[in-house]
Formats: sequence, structure tokens, C-alpha cells
Amino acid sequence: MCFEGNRIGAPVSRMGELVFTTGMTGYMETMTDPSFYGQIVTHSFPMIGNYGQIPADAEGVCALFGYVVRELCDSPSNFRSRGALNDYLKAQGIPGLCGVDTREIVRITREEGVMNAMICDTLPGDLSPLRAFRIRNAVSSVTCRQKTIYPAAGKECFRVAMMDYGAKRNIIRSLQRRGCSVTLWPAATGAETVLAEDPDGIVLSNGPGDPKENSGCIAEIRKLHGKKPMMGICLGHQLVALAMGGETIKLKYGHRGGNQPVRDMKTGRTWITSQNHGYAVVSESLRDAGEVTFINANDGSCEGMDYPGQHCFTVQFHPEACPGPQDTGFLFDRFIRMMEGKYDA
Repeated sequence: MCFEGNRIGAPVSRMGELVFTTGMTGYMETMTDPSFYGQIVTHSFPMIGNYGQIPADAEGVCALFGYVVRELCDSPSNFRSRGALNDYLKAQGIPGLCGVDTREIVRITREEGVMNAMICDTLPGDLSPLRAFRIRNAVSSVTCRQKTIYPAAGKECFRVAMMDYGAKRNIIRSLQRRGCSVTLWPAATGAETVLAEDPDGIVLSNGPGDPKENSGCIAEIRKLHGKKPMMGICLGHQLVALAMGGETIKLKYGHRGGNQPVRDMKTGRTWITSQNHGYAVVSESLRDAGEVTFINANDGSCEGMDYPGQHCFTVQFHPEACPGPQDTGFLFDRFIRMMEGKYDA
């Protein structure tokens, strides 16, 4: 199937995995979320770019492979704007397409599932490279290259080690605001190196790709598990599950956007969350190792796990995000209490 539209962004052809996101705002955060590595992102909201590009809102490296919108605003209006979004796409080398029926693209993706796609000027005669495309080496492509320390905002109360699988900056800022200095470690760093600095707690970040591809990271998480209070977010949630002997599966079209409902299994309350993932933990595979704490209210998939006796909890969604209300920021507070020794919090 071919959709004809108008070229935006960099004048290059590129293949990627076609996905969609339902966010009405936050396109800068979407474009700079490393978890989109290897993917062509389609916005379901019809107009994108109306407040321009705002580099201060970037969450990390711009790692997506393509960008598709219904209408791209070329006359942004916002006091924080530093130019048109199209200029940002060009500067980042990201090809894009506008003037297409994104509602139809989203409908097809919801019914058929994520699929490979290509942004190009001329439809190639041989589509076998497109069919063979796979996202590979995702985490190693977006992780930091060296250890970096981010000081606490104000008095330092705790020292946190964060494994960078493609971390969003606001995770770091959320910890800094709570009195934590954060040491960001490259994904391939060994557990012995991290533990040698005796951190008060460990955070496993979000990131892109198939969690099963990261066998080295999984092996190191096994060595870290139970040694310090630990919190996993998104890919970190999936990697802990695999380290504990669980399974993960690829979802038909994933959860991407700032309006994903998640039900708290303890209270029955539903939280509105921000998410960006294409894989999910199979909770039944962890029946003897952990307890399900959150499920997706739409499809029942696992959104959170507790590991009793291991001082560890993980969530599939992003508690640092701001899709409107900061509903689940309390999870960072729970992590702080665990570092204080209050493991039943």
C-alpha cells in the first residue's frame, strides 16, 4: 500500500517500523524519546508543529527513522519557539511526510499491527529489503558513551545509579528534584562496577527495541537484583522480568501516547499514563517470582510488577512524564522511601 503526500524533513529515503502515537501535544518529547529508535512515527492528532521546535523540551537523542503527520504547521506561535519543526527535522536528518490521511494509516496499523514502511520519492521495484528490515542494536545505538553524574537539586540525600538503555531526561530531573544525585551508566556497564560505588538505589531506564535482544544487560541485572532498592521503567520493567525468568511478547500495535489508562490492582483506581512501547511482560510467566501491580485498562496487559523480598518494583509506563496531570509521580516517592529502608511502602 502506498500513501502519496508532501515531503518534509531531510530529503533522504529511509525504512523503519511504522507505529502511531495518540498524543495531542508533546511532539518535541516524542521526537526526542530514544525509545522510538528505528521507527517511523505517525501522529493521530491532525496538526503538528503549531508551537514550533523547543530544544529545551528534548528528552534525549532524536532517534526515530521517519515522521508522518496530516498537517505540519509552518508558522508556529509560541514565546519559547526556536523555529519551525520542519527545520528541526532537516537538521536531524529525519525524513518525513505530510498531507496524508493519518487516520487511515492509524486504522490500518490498529487492524493489521505494526509493519515495515519506507519514506521515499519513488516506489522501489524490489521490496525485499523492506520486508527484511528489522530494528537491531537499538540500546547500544542510543545509550550514553561514558559515565555522567547529575547533581541533586539542592541538598543531596541519596545517590542513584541509573542504567541508560535510552533514558529520558525527565527521569533524571524527577530524581534530582527529590534530592538524588544521579550517575548515568552506559548500558553495557558491569554490575560489579556499579555496585563498587555503593549507590543507595538503582534505576533501570526506558529504551528501544526488543528486550530479548539485550542478553548482556539481562545478565547484569540478575547480579544487581536484590542488592539495592531497584526501580525499572518501560524497557527496564521488561528486562527485570526477563532476568527473573519471565517472558515478553510483542504487542499488535503497542501503547504510545499520553492518555493510556492503567488500573492499580491494589486500589482499583485508574491512572492516566504516558507510554511508548511495543512489547509487554507476560505476567503469568512470573507467577512464582513477582506480583502484578498494574494492568492496562484497555487490553489487560501487564503494566507493573513487584518482586517481594527483592526491594524491587517496575512499571511499563512513564511516571516522569507530564501528559496533563502528573498522576503517577508518586512512584518516585516510593523509590525514595525504599532507599530510606521503608521496603513495605
